[in-house]
Formats: sequence, C-alpha cells, structure tokens
Amino acid sequence: MTWATRFRIREYLRESLWVVPSLGAVVGLLGAVLVVWIDQHVKVPAQWQYSPSTASTVLSAVAGAVAALTGFVVTVMVLVVQMASGTFSPRYMRLWYRDPVLKGVLALLIGTLAFSFWVLRRIGDKFVPDLGVTTAEVLLIVGLVMFVVFLNRFVHRLRPVAVTALLAKGVRQSLGGDISGTRGVRDVFAGPLEGIDESPAIAVRCPVPGAIQAVNLSRVAVWAREHECLVVMRHSVGEFVEAGDLLFEVYGNPGPADAAERALRGLAALGLERTIEQDPAFALRVMVDVANKALSPAVNDPTTAVQVLDYLGDSLRVIGETDLSTPSWHTGAARRGVVIPVRRWEDFLGLGTTEIREFGSTSIQVMRRMRALLEKLLQEVRPENRAAVKAEIARLDATVAAGFAGSIDRDSAGIADRQGRSPLPSSASDRARSAPSAPARRTRRPAPGRTGCRCAPEPP
Repeated sequence: MTWATRFRIREYLRESLWVVPSLGAVVGLLGAVLVVWIDQHVKVPAQWQYSPSTASTVLSAVAGAVAALTGFVVTVMVLVVQMASGTFSPRYMRLWYRDPVLKGVLALLIGTLAFSFWVLRRIGDKFVPDLGVTTAEVLLIVGLVMFVVFLNRFVHRLRPVAVTALLAKGVRQSLGGDISGTRGVRDVFAGPLEGIDESPAIAVRCPVPGAIQAVNLSRVAVWAREHECLVVMRHSVGEFVEAGDLLFEVYGNPGPADAAERALRGLAALGLERTIEQDPAFALRVMVDVANKALSPAVNDPTTAVQVLDYLGDSLRVIGETDLSTPSWHTGAARRGVVIPVRRWEDFLGLGTTEIREFGSTSIQVMRRMRALLEKLLQEVRPENRAAVKAEIARLDATVAAGFAGSIDRDSAGIADRQGRSPLPSSASDRARSAPSAPARRTRRPAPGRTGCRCAPEPP
C-alpha cells in the first residue's frame, strides 16, 4: 500500500460519519454480551432487581428514546449543513465532518440502542439481566447529556467569529506542519527550474483529476538521493490537476520508468478538494469566502467582515513572522534533490486582502479595519516582508479614494480603526478631529454707572 493510499484512507476515516457510529454499535453489542454474562454469575443488590415486565418496559422505553434522539441529531446536522453552506462557505463543511463530538454523540446513541436491543432479547421468565437494565438507563442519561453538549457546541459554532477562529487555528497548525515538512528535508529547492536545456528522462502524469491534497516531500527527496536524480514538482499542494497533467519531471537516470512512476505517484495524494493539513492558504481562502459573502449585496453585513479581518490579521501576522525562504534552484546546484513551487509572503497577503478590499470598498468599517490590520503587519512582520505590506497600503489608499470620491466621509474612511467604527478615537488624527475646540474668551463690558471693575475697557 502506497503512502498516498494510506493518506486517502486516513482522510476518509476522519471525514466519514458512519465509521465511528458503526464502531459504537459493535462496542454496544460486545458490552451487552459482557454485562449479561456478569448478570448470570453475579447477584446484584435488591434495589437493582427488576421483574421481567418492568425490565422489558424500561428497555423498550430506552430504545425508543435513543432512536428518537438519534433522529433529532441527524435533523440538526442537516439544518446546520444548510445554514453553514448558505451563510459561510461550503468549504467549511470539511471541518464540520471531522468534529469528534458529533461522531462521539452518534456512536454513544447507536451503541446504546444496540446494547438495549441485545439485553431486551435476553429477558425471560427465569432470568432478568438486572445489571444490563441499569446500565441501559445510565447510558441513556449520558446520551442526553452528550446531546446537550453537542447542541451547545454547534449552536455556538454557527457564529461567523467562531468559524473564523477555528480556521485561524487551522492556519497555525498547517503552517507549522508545512514549514517543518519543508525545512527538515535536505536537498529541497524552490522553483522555478531554470538553466536546464535537456528534456526530462521521465514525465510522471496524473492518472485521475483532482486536487493535490498532500505530498510526502521527505520520501520524494530520499528517492531522489537514492537514484541520483532531480525531481521537479510542477504543481503545488492545493492546486487542481486534470488527468494527464504533469505531476513530476525526473532529470537524470532513475532506472526503469514504470517503477519510478509508481513510486512517485504513490507519494502524492489526490482528492476531490483541498485540505488544510499541508495547505495553509486553503484556510485563508475559506476565511475570505466568509467575509465576501457577508459583504455581498444580498447580506450586506460589514461587521461580520470586520470580525473575519480580526482573525485573518492574526493569521497573516503568524505567516509574516515565519521564515518562508527556501533555497532557490540554480544551475550550479547539485543535480539531485527536489524542486518545488513555493508560496511567498506576497501570495498569502494578496489572498487575504485583495477580495475583501474590493468587495468592501464602500464600507467605512472594512476600510478602517483593513488599514489597522496592514499598519500592524507593517510593524510586526519580517523586514523583508514589509515592502509588500507598503504596496498593499498604497492599494488601499487608491481603493478608498475611488470608493469615497466626493463623499463627506472620505477623510474618516482613511483612518485606521481596529474595531472598524469604534465609538472612541483610535488614532492621533481621530483625536485631533474629535477634540472640542477651546471656547472663545468673551469680553465683559462694565455695567452702566460702575467704575473700578477689572473688565477690559470698552473700545471707543
């Protein structure tokens, strides 16, 4: 079994909604067998003993309640899928499918149902599994508590800010894995490949269409060193490739072409859509989609876009503080190793800001929050990344000038504000504009017939 096959199986198991509940049913049946065996060999206290009719009634009620609760959980799932797809982004569903609480609730309920049915069928005139009936009651109570936890969790996760926070966490995890996976491997170079006029010895093409979900870069580098050749990746992780597109090019003498193609194809996993594991840009993409939908004319919710910019700015700061440099390929380098396409800081910054800036060009909240985001990035990212931030600030200036041309809010839209439109001044220019002017001194005139007052004399 190749590495790519194992990766796809692991991803399928993590996203599947039936594997863990099926295991719960098996555990429930095995637990019922064990409990019935204990009931046959252990005498339980009198307060735990049931008559056959009472035990049958209790287990039937437990089975019915669990079945109804399972159906309600499935209904909530369907409603959440519809709401999340319409409000946030269909790509958010990958995170929903993987949630362990959802699978744990389904496994507990289905396991309780299987347990209750098995214990129910063992009730007879001379034998009542008393411990099994009590255990079924306890499992029902635990299932109700877990359902409340499940409902609370996903009601809160329907908020845009919660979705964005979850995606920002995915950016940190993905960025750490992506950087460590690249830095910890020898003989990895950043493309493009230049200075080689010869044709590749082997061209490895994609057998099926799909998105590149992950690549085992360390194994590719080891294979290249063992065969004394140069492997060039033509597409980055997250990019969609069609059937027959170039996936790898091999320069050198790697041996039999069939064996080389099988080995390299087995190190690149293709799937229906992108994943966050090795593709931090995908998490940024989903966050931007949430903000874009909030800024659409049908929704018109710039405050949600501002909340997205809060976590988007944190994610961009983490990326901007990370050393993304990879040794570039040059003609003097050894003809051994891996050449890969690498995303630069400019790519991440443009992905996170361009569309929100365009769609929010007439929203004073979005323009002010984005300026605060960029000014903070300008202070905190690595020095070599600041030029791109300055260029993005210049684009923001042009967008504000075009979007608020002729508007009395033109000066206000060009001010940085971390809350979008906070009730308090957020910058020196804000404070200067909002500070009340000093009242003019009024000259008091002396009352008629009075002398000796300290008022200024009346001019003639």
